[in-house]
Amino acid sequence: MAIKKIGVLTSGGDGPGMNAAIRSVTRSALSSGLEVAGIIRGYQGLIDDNIISLEHRSVSNIINRGGTILKTARSEKFRSPQGKTIALETLQKHNIDALIVIGGDGTYQGAVDMMALNQFPIVGVPGSIDNDICGTDETIGCETAINTALESIDKIRDTAQSMERIFIIEVMGNKSGYIALRVAMAAGAETVIIPERKFDYKTLCSEIQDGNKRGKLNWMIVTAEGAAKAAEVAQTLTMMTGLETRYVVLGHVQRGGTPVSADRILATRLGAAAVDLVLKGQFGKALGVIHEEINIVDLCDAKTRPDTRTDEYLKLMKLLS
Repeated sequence: MAIKKIGVLTSGGDGPGMNAAIRSVTRSALSSGLEVAGIIRGYQGLIDDNIISLEHRSVSNIINRGGTILKTARSEKFRSPQGKTIALETLQKHNIDALIVIGGDGTYQGAVDMMALNQFPIVGVPGSIDNDICGTDETIGCETAINTALESIDKIRDTAQSMERIFIIEVMGNKSGYIALRVAMAAGAETVIIPERKFDYKTLCSEIQDGNKRGKLNWMIVTAEGAAKAAEVAQTLTMMTGLETRYVVLGHVQRGGTPVSADRILATRLGAAAVDLVLKGQFGKALGVIHEEINIVDLCDAKTRPDTRTDEYLKLMKLLS
């Protein structure tokens, strides 16, 4: 089938660099003689028939902007067979021959489901601050999110040392502790709590109390939101140790802001590579970068990232604390 028009959408949680990916997809496709349709609010936009035409100027001056000009949403309607049927009908109505989806594991699952329903041609681009997608060293948005969180934690450490307190910092990461682990390592935190490893209050309290006896009067703990809530951790530690504890939830500040150069470059490379796959007729694939080289995996295999560095990072943190 000759591809004449492609659609592009962003779905799930937004992340810095998504706009750079949209820009790359749009301009690469237009340069190759394809029409480009932007789908507003992800899969929900296919349900609502919310489609716009993207031209060269439509994506001007967005490479440096956080968020996504196409908006994003999580669609309950799309999860049903009826919703997917409506989505496919919308694509057909607008003569869209192939779809490029930018997002994380939920976005990829939606793409896999659509392909299973009607074999619609889809290519995936990894946009997720959690870096929880297989087939790539990093996902679009994760470097910026880490840097944003780290900047905040560096400032909090100043207060922790001055006031001699325990601080609990909650960062994003529901099923993945990637952000928490990287931020804790870079910030010199004493402890990190992540979904991938069991967490024991008794051991942590013992370490804090032993440190306190040796004159260590401040302690920095980074927790992923899916592993433990900062407020609960702070309350429990105060109760068990009697030491003054404070907590900060960084929340959605990690998703916003100007993307760092690494995310802009990654997004630009992967957006162009996605269009290249479309032109070659290679569908059902997800893109990534491994050791700086473009990598291609099956969409159905790209939804879960293997745990490879956690033990190394935890061991190093323990050694240096």
